[in-house]
Amino acid sequence: MDKQQNAKFAFFYMLSLVALVFTAVAAGMIVFQIINKKIVDLLSSAPGGFSQDALKFAISAIVIAAPVYFVMIRLINKNLLAGKLEKESGIRKWLTYFILLVSAVVMIGWLIATLNSFLNGELTAKFILKSATAIFIAAAIFSFYLYDIKRPEVTKNNHLIRAYYYGGMALVLAALVSGFFFVESPFAVRSRKFDETIINKFNQIDSAINAYYSENGQLPADLPALLNNGALYYLTDNDLTDPATNKIFDYKIDGKDAYELCATFKTSNKQASQDSGKYYFIDKRWLHDAGYQCLKQGIGAQDNLKPRPVPVPAR
Repeated sequence: MDKQQNAKFAFFYMLSLVALVFTAVAAGMIVFQIINKKIVDLLSSAPGGFSQDALKFAISAIVIAAPVYFVMIRLINKNLLAGKLEKESGIRKWLTYFILLVSAVVMIGWLIATLNSFLNGELTAKFILKSATAIFIAAAIFSFYLYDIKRPEVTKNNHLIRAYYYGGMALVLAALVSGFFFVESPFAVRSRKFDETIINKFNQIDSAINAYYSENGQLPADLPALLNNGALYYLTDNDLTDPATNKIFDYKIDGKDAYELCATFKTSNKQASQDSGKYYFIDKRWLHDAGYQCLKQGIGAQDNLKPRPVPVPAR
């Protein structure tokens, strides 16, 4: 086998290694996130470790890396059968054992992280399921490459190699499909981020109104009044503008020290505030339904949500 062929097969093996790492880790991440979603630790303030960001990364990694990996494996096996890549060639042995080493190191690290999570107080059921997942993935990869390098001869009708190939493809596809049942759609994410932009603006306006009330002893007559001293209230025209209409938010005075801010929301965050499976923070001062909503606030309402010190009796 000439040097040009050596370089080509080295490329095949190295690219398959990179794709394998991404595919295996991503498949494990999807299973881990499904476990986190379904088994919630009530003692944890976080929602069981479930992360939409991790799930989205894992799905993206599988969609890109898995086809690359299976195409590379097919090309390597095709060249083995055609005799272009010798079974006993040094480059094949070195790179296969290198893949075994990297796979083992990655999976050992994965197991260490899982055990560390258990020692940090994760539920036993979670620990068992995550460990089983990591061990299964590690064993499947390691046993495939170990058999591939140790098999006595290369034949077209090797049923075990086919079982590994198509079985692995089916498991990766199953993980990918399962992930889609738990990930937010791009439309839902964009709608939620749109509503979060409005809430962020409401928070800025609320702070400015409180500062205005503290300085003047009354609520502003309208929102543009907050711009008269922008240096004090840190507001710009854009902060007062509804991103949907490009007009100033509706503002209503509701008593001496209460007011309403109104906007059209794309989603409701009321159920999300009670759902432990949601990973993002919900400001309960601004709970809303979908559609046009007027949210009432009072002067100093934000301060009332802060924890107050508990008096300690003298001894």
